[in-house]
Amino acid sequence: MALHFPAPLRAPWIRWVCLLLLCSAYLQGGLNKLTDFNAAIGEMQHFGLAPAAPLAALVIALELGASLLVLSGYYRWLGAGFLGVFTLLATFVANRFWEMAGMERFMAANGFFEHLGLTGAFLLVAWLDIQKGTDGTK
Repeated sequence: MALHFPAPLRAPWIRWVCLLLLCSAYLQGGLNKLTDFNAAIGEMQHFGLAPAAPLAALVIALELGASLLVLSGYYRWLGAGFLGVFTLLATFVANRFWEMAGMERFMAANGFFEHLGLTGAFLLVAWLDIQKGTDGTK
């Protein structure tokens, strides 16, 4: 039995707002890094990533560019896929809870599994877009 939601709940802008919420941390992070590039470099150094400046620039481009692909609908599957893979990789760099103890371990484990959820959400967006058979142009 198929569910039938009222028309206002099926409005296209609702989907867009949901995608905006999903991308919000990446938009905020990319803009913060862009406006304080030295802090972005410091973040890369904090996690032992080198060369820090080029990696910071790459992360800014990925966070902002992939978010814009998701929100615009152009190659949404590609933007969502990039953000999913990026989130998964960043999770293993930033939330290494298995190397920690106490409250630090507890907090990092929470962050790790929350980011796995974000990874799943982005990969689901990509998969659904691919299932729609889009040619990359909405």
